[in-house]
Amino acid sequence: MAPMVGSAEVAAQLVEWSKYPPDGSRGAAFGVAHDDYLGGDNVATMRRANSDNVVICQIETVAGLDNVEKIAAVPGVDVVWVGHFDLTNSMGIPGQFDHPDYLAALDRVAKAASDTGTIAGFMPTSVEQATDLVDRGFSLLAYNGDLWLYQQALAAGLTAIRSAATR
Repeated sequence: MAPMVGSAEVAAQLVEWSKYPPDGSRGAAFGVAHDDYLGGDNVATMRRANSDNVVICQIETVAGLDNVEKIAAVPGVDVVWVGHFDLTNSMGIPGQFDHPDYLAALDRVAKAASDTGTIAGFMPTSVEQATDLVDRGFSLLAYNGDLWLYQQALAAGLTAIRSAATR
């Protein structure tokens, strides 16, 4: 998963660096942490890694949005992922997630993914937002973040306890 991917050339370089030869130029080291310290057939390990890895290009700039169709079409790119805060910052509409230009950007990313057989991804922070994204064509959703979910649960619990304590 790479941030701020703004061109097909950068996306192609990311794919190149993510794959072992002959599919790419990823450096090889075996029997270490990234393969659970297991030995074995290194060629089979490289083949498996090349087929199992997922390359995610984050669309977080106007340049990335302008090139999203080309980025999504790069062989080996699996996901185009909207980084919504950075994208709205780059668009000059920071945090305006109901702005028509931002909503059009979501639709453009979803269409680029659909047209190229890649996946559109996003991290929604509410069920309503997730539902809207699914309706737009996004299919890889990382629902919220554990820290924020814990914060919401803690805030709700503390509010209830404080309310009970002031009765």
